[in-house]
Amino acid sequence: MIRLFKHYVPHTLLLLGLIDFALLMAAGEAGWVLRLWQLQGEADIAVARLPHLVTFAIVLQLAMVGVGVYAVDALQSMRIATARLIVAISLGVILLSLIFFLLPAITFWRSNLLLAMGFALFGLFTVRLMLGKTLGSEAFKRRLLVLGAGPRAARIEELARREHSGFCIAGYVAMNDGPVAVARAVNRADIANLTQHVVRLRASEVVLALEERRNALPLNDLLRIKTTGVHVNELSSFLERETGRVDLDSVNPSWLIFSDGFSAGRRISSAGKRLFDIAVSGLILAVTLPIILLTALAVKLESKGPAFFRQRRVGLYGQSFEILKIRSMREDAEVGGIAVWAQKDDPRVTRVGSIIRKLRIDELPQAWTVLRGQMSLVGPRPERPQFVADLEARLPYYAERHVVKPGITGWAQINYPYGASIDDARQKLEYDLYYAKNYTPFLDLLILLQTVRVVLFPEGAR
Repeated sequence: MIRLFKHYVPHTLLLLGLIDFALLMAAGEAGWVLRLWQLQGEADIAVARLPHLVTFAIVLQLAMVGVGVYAVDALQSMRIATARLIVAISLGVILLSLIFFLLPAITFWRSNLLLAMGFALFGLFTVRLMLGKTLGSEAFKRRLLVLGAGPRAARIEELARREHSGFCIAGYVAMNDGPVAVARAVNRADIANLTQHVVRLRASEVVLALEERRNALPLNDLLRIKTTGVHVNELSSFLERETGRVDLDSVNPSWLIFSDGFSAGRRISSAGKRLFDIAVSGLILAVTLPIILLTALAVKLESKGPAFFRQRRVGLYGQSFEILKIRSMREDAEVGGIAVWAQKDDPRVTRVGSIIRKLRIDELPQAWTVLRGQMSLVGPRPERPQFVADLEARLPYYAERHVVKPGITGWAQINYPYGASIDDARQKLEYDLYYAKNYTPFLDLLILLQTVRVVLFPEGAR
């Protein structure tokens, strides 16, 4: 994987993105040249069109990221990929029309845009048809040698079996540090020279998956392997990179303390984040005010009680604050004020509430909380104080998710369906810790773009 602004991007995904960008540039030029030929009987290739083409390619590719064209399910299924490509190109063209209206100097002719859209759809579909299997082949995967053969090594084996996994297992070495869970592991005593073994297997990375590191860490071997140019990684960092989560089963306090992340050098980016929050939340409130008022009226007409409700949540550094949402449940949803987890097909949700939850309309008033500075557009989901007290007692490192402001959308929200159990909270905490540890404006942008996919293709809304 390649690390861009502290976030890991698979080589194959980056390669596909670069191919797509070049193809979009070519599609934009092809549409322009064809239209010129239709009008004049001749066509030229002009450098002056470069700003137009770059704008066309960037906007469409951002739309593709937003609707999930590069998500795992779209890479696995041509049907899903085709549907999302059509949605992405359509949304991209709508956004381009707005940009061209505001910046006429870089505009396409409307007929050019239509032709370029057709060329782009055909080209992108063809690339996925031709390269879909190739990009996931062994030739593009990193080869791993795993030191360890216990349950931790078995977890790596399970990850390697996933569709579009970015690595394959070259071999396992049993280090005599506990029970063996991987039958094909070679015992360390049967390997004369571990460094030569790594070279012979053409491994590009060695991962430590030892069950017991005390007196089992082969420091001399690892030093020699490192000096041959092979990357040496330990399990927690490896799992963080491959899954986009901080794995609670393998981390310890020393790893969180000494690993890269939680940087204090992000003060400038945090200031930029706050300015962005103010600008966008103000725009959201201005644009969606009619929708908020109409929805509030529908809620009021359907059931008794106020259209809006306030609720205490836990925010930055554990400080509590009130969020404002459109009510989507009955007024008596929580008898006596006792907090209750939301459930699948929750009977407390009203008919209007079911619709606005799926469309995330009930979240729109939270833009006011963002404008006030108690929340951000992007961050961990703020939980209720009753739940936080329970989760901090039952889940390690839960308090660490509060080192960043809570958000309307976040890394956990786009990667994990809405959950209502301790196990769900644990899974989401792993994503939240990854965000808190690796926050950059690039990751915020990625989350905001992929929130479009969650809104267009609702997953687990409750």
